[in-house]
Amino acid sequence: MLEFTLDVALVIQLLVSTVLPLLVGLVTKTVTRPGVKAVLLALLSLVTSLLVELGASISAGTAYDIGQGLLLALPTFLIAVGLHYGLWKPVGASEKAQELFDSSTIVVHENR
Repeated sequence: MLEFTLDVALVIQLLVSTVLPLLVGLVTKTVTRPGVKAVLLALLSLVTSLLVELGASISAGTAYDIGQGLLLALPTFLIAVGLHYGLWKPVGASEKAQELFDSSTIVVHENR
């Protein structure tokens, strides 16, 4: 017998981890040190993992398993870092996300 099932919480976690690097780019400036961005990405990975596990436990009506949430934070962080360096950075999406709210890159043209 062979089954193929997908846990909705894990699918959501995977989708969230793909956009976390862009979210970090949105909330940081282009001059922010890489170490600060890495810590922010790690914290966002932890928070989202705990929240996804909370949502899964609420929807299933089971007890909240903090160990599961903590364990999911590591692969979420690793996927986000891998996608940042493997996809978002090479195509320029990370830089564009950082420049979106960076006031030093905004150019205002006056009509005369």
